[in-house]
Amino acid sequence: MVNLKIDDKKVCVPEGTTILEAARQAGIDIPTLCFLTDITEVGDCRMCIVEVEGRRGFATSCIQTVEEGMVVHTHTQNVLEARHVILDLIISNHAKDCLTCTRSGNCELQDLAIKFNVLDNEFTGEKSVHKIDDKSPSIVRDFNKCILCRRCVATCKNVQKIGAIDCINRGFDSCISTTYDHSLNDVDCTFCGQCIESCPTGALHEKENINDVWAKLKDPDTYVVVQTAPSIRVALGEEFGMEIGTNVTGKMISALKSLGFDKVFDTNTGADFTIMEEATELVKRLRNNDNLPMTTSCCPAWVKYTEMFYPENIPHLSSCKSPHQMLGAIIKSYFAEKNHIDPSKIYVVSVMPCIAKKYERQREEMKVNGLYDVDAVITTRELARMIKQANIDFSMLEDDVFDNPMGEATGAGAIFGTTGGVMEAALRAAYELMTGEELKKVEFEQVRGEKGIKKATVQIGDKEVRVAVAHGLGNAKKIMEEIKSGKADFQFAEIMACPGGCIMGGGQPIKNSKIRASVDVRSKRAAAMYSIDERSTIRKSQDNPILKAIYKEYIGQPGQHRAHELLHTHYEKKEKYNIF
Repeated sequence: MVNLKIDDKKVCVPEGTTILEAARQAGIDIPTLCFLTDITEVGDCRMCIVEVEGRRGFATSCIQTVEEGMVVHTHTQNVLEARHVILDLIISNHAKDCLTCTRSGNCELQDLAIKFNVLDNEFTGEKSVHKIDDKSPSIVRDFNKCILCRRCVATCKNVQKIGAIDCINRGFDSCISTTYDHSLNDVDCTFCGQCIESCPTGALHEKENINDVWAKLKDPDTYVVVQTAPSIRVALGEEFGMEIGTNVTGKMISALKSLGFDKVFDTNTGADFTIMEEATELVKRLRNNDNLPMTTSCCPAWVKYTEMFYPENIPHLSSCKSPHQMLGAIIKSYFAEKNHIDPSKIYVVSVMPCIAKKYERQREEMKVNGLYDVDAVITTRELARMIKQANIDFSMLEDDVFDNPMGEATGAGAIFGTTGGVMEAALRAAYELMTGEELKKVEFEQVRGEKGIKKATVQIGDKEVRVAVAHGLGNAKKIMEEIKSGKADFQFAEIMACPGGCIMGGGQPIKNSKIRASVDVRSKRAAAMYSIDERSTIRKSQDNPILKAIYKEYIGQPGQHRAHELLHTHYEKKEKYNIF
């Protein structure tokens, strides 16, 4: 252990601890911009500088480790003046359109400007100007708001192992960009959106579809249906000041009905359909020893990753559509016929934790009878903005329930939102399909948890099924290399592009660096997901009475012709770059 003083406070911390970490443990606040716990610790922005007795100049606290007897001062006049100048220089090259920025009120640069009373720029002169890249269906890049903190670069390169963006040019011309400065739409970006979650400003944000949705809600000739992903209900409340991981299902439904949607359905029902189709497909592949291991296909960023980086592994992907696409297809077929509504008049809106879903919904493969399954995707953040625009007091809303028939779902559908959840839900169904026996204990704890890659052997009757779960594309790469080399020691794999799964998707509420350093956001949201499952009356997808009725009345058996027409798709090789 190392003993030191920080602002006259005695501190004892393990060897190797940085001054910043030691200060935070002592309850002393040191401002940061480029620092992001476990992602980037490079000391580029210099906002975290401190004075250390006996040393010339300033020490960068996010990278300087503590030493025995060290005496640190974090808020001397010299330090405060230096930070003010640094911040002023950063802001001097910033767009400063805070009134219209989507990150206003949740911007780390804005917070520091207020804290240090940076009102007017002392530094004037030429500013760098960048074109806004909005070609992608998922991500908008506005690097006029970029502060070159490189948090997005570190996330893309070190966590996701993609490296679609990096710092290019030198000096005044330095900027974060792509290969040959092309659009994210034309390079090897998977649209996972983790760069947005890392960005401290509004330089990166989702492609908004709010105005499109408002227009359809006001159109009397359009029947507007909304569906909500599992993880939305455990994150939306955070946008209204509620504790991280609060389950706001009832209030969320009430808000959606107040916004004017004709029907409010549950994507968890779509997840139950996904499980029935996916488990059926898995059992068939296991019996025929066909294209094993099979990998899940409900994460569009992961699918795009496979198509670009490992096209030879495409046969291993499940042919199932993702839950919201399945539900969209059922809404525009079964629901439309039952209610005598022209499918072309139905506008399906999906509220998703994921910006890659914006890309997924406009894929040509996601059509039935010439109609897209889903017409618009909005994120958790976009839904929160719509609620605020409608002047709805979210915290005061009474709980409401989903509309029938696609409002009844199981606990298995709920846990789709966290890493390991799809695997666990699929195993609950596969067990009964393979054995013909009732599964008494539905929990598969061996596939739960935050470990990047989890492997387990599951006993299903007299057969051992080896499974793998990976989250984050950096971990997905390891799984894909095993499959590519023929060395995979498992038969079924669940892969999610975002670390933690959908609960930490690129469209979820953005947490600043201080919160990310002090609160385990992932665990809190995941615990809420599992709690929904535990409290559910029905916990296996195959027991959902709505599914049983729709299969019997309309689709037929899982995995058969009609099911494939509506609920399955295909994937194909995609080029990494479309710039030549």
